[in-house]
Amino acid sequence: MKRFQIINNISGWFTFFTASIVYILTIEPATSFWDCGEFITASFKMQIGHPPGAPFYMLLGRFFSLFAPGVDKVAMTVNILSALVSAFTILFLFWTITHLARKIVTTHSEEMNTGQIAAIIGSGLTGALAYTFSDTFWFSAVEAEVYALSSLFTAVVFWAILKWENCADEPHSSRWLILIAYLMGLSIGVHLLNLLAIPAIVFVYYFKKYEPDLKGILMASSVAVIILATLIYGIIPGVVKIASYFELFFVNSLGLPFKTGFFFYTILIISAIVFGINYTIRKKKVILNIIILSFTFILIGYSSFAVIVIRSMDDPPMDQNSPDNVFSLLYYLNREQYGDRPLIYGQYYSAPATGEKELRPSYIQKDGKYVVARKNIQYEYDSRFTTIFPRMYSSDPSHIKEYQQWGNVKGQRISRVNARGEREIIVKPTFAENLRFFFRYQLGYMYGRYFMWNFAGRQNDIQGNGGILDGNWLSGINFIDEIRLGPQDMLHEQALSNKGRNKYYLLPLIFGLAGLLFQLKQKKQDFWVVSLLFIFTGMAIVIYLNQTPLQPRERDYAFAGSFYAFAIWIGLGVLNFIHLLDKQNKTILSSILVTILSLIMVPGNMAKENWDDHDRSGRYTARDFAFNYLNSCAPNAILFTYGDNDTFPLWYAQEVEGVRTDIRVVNLSYLSADWYIDQMKRKVYDSEPLPVSLTRNQYIQGVRDGVYIAERVDEHQDLRRLVDFIGSDDPRTRIPLSQTESIDFLPTRKLSLPVNKEMVLANGTVTSDLEDRIVPEVLWELGENKNFLSKADLIVLDILATNNWERPVYFAMTVPRENFLNLENYLQLEGLALRLVPVRHETTEWQVGRVHTDIMFTNMIEKFHWGRINEPDIYLDETNIRMASNFRNNFSRLANSLLNENKTDSALIVLDKCMEILPHENVPFNFMIIPIIEAYYKAGASEKAGQLVKKMVEISRFELYYYFSVGPAFAGFVDYEKQRAMSILQELVNLTETYDKEGIYNEVMTEFEDLFKTFMLTIEK
Repeated sequence: MKRFQIINNISGWFTFFTASIVYILTIEPATSFWDCGEFITASFKMQIGHPPGAPFYMLLGRFFSLFAPGVDKVAMTVNILSALVSAFTILFLFWTITHLARKIVTTHSEEMNTGQIAAIIGSGLTGALAYTFSDTFWFSAVEAEVYALSSLFTAVVFWAILKWENCADEPHSSRWLILIAYLMGLSIGVHLLNLLAIPAIVFVYYFKKYEPDLKGILMASSVAVIILATLIYGIIPGVVKIASYFELFFVNSLGLPFKTGFFFYTILIISAIVFGINYTIRKKKVILNIIILSFTFILIGYSSFAVIVIRSMDDPPMDQNSPDNVFSLLYYLNREQYGDRPLIYGQYYSAPATGEKELRPSYIQKDGKYVVARKNIQYEYDSRFTTIFPRMYSSDPSHIKEYQQWGNVKGQRISRVNARGEREIIVKPTFAENLRFFFRYQLGYMYGRYFMWNFAGRQNDIQGNGGILDGNWLSGINFIDEIRLGPQDMLHEQALSNKGRNKYYLLPLIFGLAGLLFQLKQKKQDFWVVSLLFIFTGMAIVIYLNQTPLQPRERDYAFAGSFYAFAIWIGLGVLNFIHLLDKQNKTILSSILVTILSLIMVPGNMAKENWDDHDRSGRYTARDFAFNYLNSCAPNAILFTYGDNDTFPLWYAQEVEGVRTDIRVVNLSYLSADWYIDQMKRKVYDSEPLPVSLTRNQYIQGVRDGVYIAERVDEHQDLRRLVDFIGSDDPRTRIPLSQTESIDFLPTRKLSLPVNKEMVLANGTVTSDLEDRIVPEVLWELGENKNFLSKADLIVLDILATNNWERPVYFAMTVPRENFLNLENYLQLEGLALRLVPVRHETTEWQVGRVHTDIMFTNMIEKFHWGRINEPDIYLDETNIRMASNFRNNFSRLANSLLNENKTDSALIVLDKCMEILPHENVPFNFMIIPIIEAYYKAGASEKAGQLVKKMVEISRFELYYYFSVGPAFAGFVDYEKQRAMSILQELVNLTETYDKEGIYNEVMTEFEDLFKTFMLTIEK
């Protein structure tokens, strides 16, 4: 036994060091896209990230950041946190597998021979290393995200309950249960995923303490669900919710200062806990004592959220939701800004609203009391259009289209009389169609596909939405893949060379299924425990998330716990194969032979396949692109952004590395929130407050959340007067809805912003070469399809009016066009941002803003950094490639603008820089290369243009050969792609006919004609 413990410990630490080395070698050395920049920023300066927060992660991230030798290494140290906790996850996974394997091989007290020890250790090594190199877990292990730490908590609590199982009959064994409670409390400060291990923990306890029978199993299941529900819906929001009642009573009813009720409530809880512990000790009530202690330690772990409130009270620059009191903290914890989704009972997407139900109101602090800011409502729907287990609920038109496709919705036609007294027919999906969407999309596509990514193989790293070309699982076994996805041997070079194309030949899946069956046969109780972990961290999450179609990114990280459980079975699969060779496990030869083969076939192959698309070392794209956004702007600028990837990296650049702190980054997605407007009105670093004239009472939550556009004036009106009109409390500036209710409105679509010519020339808003084009006032009109202004729109208009051209105003080029408020004719492209200038020009559907060639040339050629994007050893995933493709468009716009100004030499410099920075090998050519080719032709560089034409013809040819080879069963999935490839060829024909008719035109035309004939034949078929 002692010999096994020594070998087990050494082998476990071997897996830890192996995983540590792998992850540290492959971490991204700077920030990554999506939430990573926000988490690094929150950790470095203890600021408040998006709800529901991750305070314990933030504390650990801050600790790791202290070891950074400079601010440019802070991101690396926080990334190392993810690498190390992931390696510890592998350590505990190894020990979990060997624990379960040992129970199969021998009894607890029986001595093991060398063959048995080798078999157990081989199982642990194979399972742990398979998970080490698995797609989803490796992805989270090399970036600053919460999922790596959350996985560690899952691994530790599951290992801890197995340790308790070993000593359950010994005195003080309950300390393991208390430790689990404390770890779960801490995990709340990271992510709630860890709590889904509770059902498995309950059943370990049940199987150890009771003789299993049907009644007992049902009781244990009920207890597990009750504990889980109590934590998620009771303790986590409930503790704060009850505190809010105390606070409301003590402040509003008793007139005491803010937070008095909270402190009294805290003292009351502590007193109750002390009394309960003393009572259970005196009365020797062991079970009750364990329950109270577990509750206490959960609260101690949960208390990490005090950091959120404490830091929010200090008004840090990033303070999302400003949770500085119990009411805003409750809003923050409940993630109310993201809305709600029905789970048990709710509406279908076509359900008509029939009324509203008032929920608990939102409170704000005002004049020493808590006052109602807004009465929160919930829509009520026609009961004929509601159902249990609603899966198709979103009324977004794009979601409805996907619901209908995935669910194959024919529906049931129901007649009703609407609010106007008119009879209408509404199609309601059937419950069978509702379930079809659940099984096909939510369970099959958004879980099953991710599961197979990890244990069968992956087609590529491009996000999929249901077609055969992108984001599917792949086995590497041709006949299987061709049945599912069409012919694979005809794929073009770009598809085959995608680094995310990983083939495991189903080996991890086979090993896992072998382990599952072996455990079911040998240790049925342990099988059910692992199954519960597998199901609750997988399929149960699918039910809870109730995801809509067209997610903005792949969501496989949410199911890492389920893949962890399957890795246990992969390890036990090794034991199964050893058992087949040697049923008594008496010889070491079979154990070593199977272990070596297993390590090569499963983790060895996974490491080989996955390394190139998980190695982020040397990649600085997210950081450098953020620098480029900021350096596109003039000093003291206001920069409007919209999404995660044009905001979080910029926050990181400013807050961590101190880059361009004179610029105020304003996220339009947040600008409808009063707390965010408050923060924008504060000075931060070198950035002055935003010029917002509206007072807090004029934009507070529940006030002017929407401003309707009612055209009462058909002339351009001064923007300053209009903002003052909307902000007025005069009843005449509102439209009555009823005797007691009225709304704010904008009386015209035609807006005017006066221009002081001398000022805009003096402060650099307009360069001297454009002096004669300055308009006396910016005149524009809001679009006919815009019927109301959001609060964010109103604040943007207020900023423009109040700023009066004093500070530069920019929109990031990734901001959706509808957020420009129809100002496109006055935007000027200067790099990665569009500047508002009082110079009118005509815009097009595809190109927003005129190009200021001098400024943009200096920025893109001399100032910008490119994050080693062109290096051959750099891995660029879909997000990086999508961002880089936007830059290719910017290069082409700059080059063509320079050519229009007869600056041919400068245009060639730009084009050559584009090809140097964005080579096809790293950023594959697509339609965006056409303007580059045309610019080369215009610049007289026909040879360079011709080379690009030939390359695009080659790419299009191989793509089309593949699309033509696809059979009727898959033809619908590639129709759009065929047309896209043919349109590119058509553009190349047009270009060469115009600029190179004596050169390669005939070659391109011949290729086009041949392919077009085949194209027409496929259409006829």
